[in-house]
Amino acid sequence: MPPPSHRPTLDPLTAGAVGLAVVAVSSSAPLIAYAAAPALAIAFWRNLLAVAVLSPFSLARRRAEFRRLTVGAGRREGLFCVLSGVALAGHFATWVPSAQLTSVATSTALVATQPVWQGLIARAQGRPLPRVVWIGIAVAVGGAAVATGVDVGVSGRAVLGDVLALVGALFAAVYTAFGERARTSISTTTYTTICYGICALILLAICLVGGVRLTGFDGRTWLAILALVAGAQLLGHSMFNYALQKIPATTVSVLILLEAPGAALLGWAWLGQLPRPYALLGMALLLVGVAVVLGGRRSEPTALPADPTPLAD
Repeated sequence: MPPPSHRPTLDPLTAGAVGLAVVAVSSSAPLIAYAAAPALAIAFWRNLLAVAVLSPFSLARRRAEFRRLTVGAGRREGLFCVLSGVALAGHFATWVPSAQLTSVATSTALVATQPVWQGLIARAQGRPLPRVVWIGIAVAVGGAAVATGVDVGVSGRAVLGDVLALVGALFAAVYTAFGERARTSISTTTYTTICYGICALILLAICLVGGVRLTGFDGRTWLAILALVAGAQLLGHSMFNYALQKIPATTVSVLILLEAPGAALLGWAWLGQLPRPYALLGMALLLVGVAVVLGGRRSEPTALPADPTPLAD
C-alpha cells in the first residue's frame, strides 16, 4: 500500500544539505580511481569507517530508537534499513569497480541513470510522476548517453565498466527507495548506522570469499579512503539520506545527477582525464534535465512527513 502523499518543500536547510552532498559525492569517482587498492576493498573500508564514526553517537543518543526497530511495528522500518544496506552493498560492488575499469566521467554519468529506475519504482508504488518530470529525466539520461557513447567498441574493459555502472544505478535506485520508506520515522544517524553497517558486512563477506586484499596499502591510498569516508560517505550519502525525509526519492535521484559534471571536472583537474567535446555537451544536457525536473517537482507526491528533529543529526 503506497504511503500518504503531500507536496514536497525544499527548505533552506534541506537545500544546503543537498548542495553539500553533491559537492561531496563528486569527489568519489576521482578518489576511487586515484586509490591503489582493489575496488571492493575501498567500498568495504569507506562503509566500515563511516560506521566507526557514527556508532558512538548513535548508540549513545539513539538507543531507544534502535530498540523500537526490533519490536512491533518498528520491525518494518528496521527491515527497510536492512534492505537498504543490502542494496547499497550491491551498488558499491558494481559501481566502485566500474570507476577503475572506465573513465571517471563515463562511470559517473552512467550511474546517473538512477532516476529512470527511481521513476519506475515510484510508479510501481502507485505514485505516477508528472509528465514534465519524465521529460526532465529523459533529457538528463540523454545527456548521460551523449557523454558516455565513446566507450562502446573502445575496449572490453571499458564496456564492462559501463555495464557495471548501469547495474550500480539500478541498485542505487533500490537503495534510495528503501531509504525513503525507512526515513519516514527514523533519524538520519540511526538509519545510516544500520545501513552502512549491513553494507560493510556484506562487502566484507564478498571480499573474503573472493580473496580481495583488504590491507597493506600505501599511505596515499589510506588517505584517499579516509577522504572518501569524510566526504562522499558521511557528507554525501548521509546528507542525501537526510534529504529523503523532506523530498521524494525521485527528486533526490535527479539531484544526484549533478555529481556527473562535478566528478568530470575533478577528474580533469586532478587526474588529467580531459572530457571530450561531446561529453561536455552531455553534461550540459544533464544540467538542463535537472532544471526541468526541479521545475516540475511541485506536482510530484511524496510520502514523507516533516522531520520532527531536523537539527538532531
